[in-house]
Amino acid sequence: MGKDVLVVGTGTIGEPLIGLLSDFREDIGIDNVYFYKRTPLLDEVAKVNSLIKRGARLVTTDDKVGATFEKIGNEVSSTFASALETVRVVIDCTPAGNENKEFYYYDRAYRDGLATDSPMFVAQGSEKGFGIPYAYGINNDALKGRHSSEKFIQIVSCNTHNIACLIKTLSGQNELVSSDFVCVRRANDVSQSGGYVASPTVGKHSDERFGTHHARDVYDLLSTVGQAPEVYSSAMKTNSQYMHTVRFSITLKGDVSRDDVVERLESNPFVALTLKTCTNKVFSFGRDHGYYGRTYNHAVVSTPTLQVRTTPAGTNVTGYCFTPQDGNSLISSVAATAFGLHGESYEKYLGFIDELLFDQV
Repeated sequence: MGKDVLVVGTGTIGEPLIGLLSDFREDIGIDNVYFYKRTPLLDEVAKVNSLIKRGARLVTTDDKVGATFEKIGNEVSSTFASALETVRVVIDCTPAGNENKEFYYYDRAYRDGLATDSPMFVAQGSEKGFGIPYAYGINNDALKGRHSSEKFIQIVSCNTHNIACLIKTLSGQNELVSSDFVCVRRANDVSQSGGYVASPTVGKHSDERFGTHHARDVYDLLSTVGQAPEVYSSAMKTNSQYMHTVRFSITLKGDVSRDDVVERLESNPFVALTLKTCTNKVFSFGRDHGYYGRTYNHAVVSTPTLQVRTTPAGTNVTGYCFTPQDGNSLISSVAATAFGLHGESYEKYLGFIDELLFDQV
């Protein structure tokens, strides 16, 4: 079996992921990148043709739908069913990942038992329970020893990447006492036309222990590597399309100076530091200087907002950081793809990701 990959969906996550996998196909060791689009749309002909021009191959439901794609100007390579029989990795970028797992993926994954060459399936952050939660650079060890049996991986959300990265980075040399996060979320992505809000809208604390699902997701992610962090979160939406912002308050056992905090942040390649305090400035930097117009770091910490103070419980670190929307989850999807193709040696195929990360914004 070759090393082919199938991306399901061409939306906010799917479209840039198809481009990343196509552009870095040789680095990752991919033979062919296929992408599944269900509905032929006249206003998306240019998008589909751009992805095809970059080397990706369009697959769709059946020959009848394929004929419609061809009629409006999109070249179809094969059907979804045919691609599913030959690819090594499927990355579902739709909000129906769990549903697709039930109807299509599970039987395909285990049809040949636990054969190492049977496909691996990846879904995105909204699909809780799809598989083992994963974020590249945060719980890489969770994949060790799983290549022959773990067929389902869930890439955690962008804010989960951010929060988990902050906890891991700042508590590396000190015991975490507690942590509290407020996710100030953008209303929708600049590529989306729906879901906008008219004014700041607060969210409920629906989880007695964790507040919102963000803290729960962080806990579940870090538990895969034996950690049980004390973490709580709140969330709200603002009438903006730029970026998410996270206000963090992390208490560490022992004495930690502000210089120590900055040094720990600087030492993590997945963290970028910035003197900027406006989301539009940070967003614009990624648009102008990032590959595919994005920032791929897990977190962009605004250093002017950092405050380090001594409390009866320990050292409290408070500040604001920006979440690069889908950038961090995109590189985790790429990493999961490499794992599905190459097993535990997957990290040696990801050197190019270092070039996508910023030290400063």
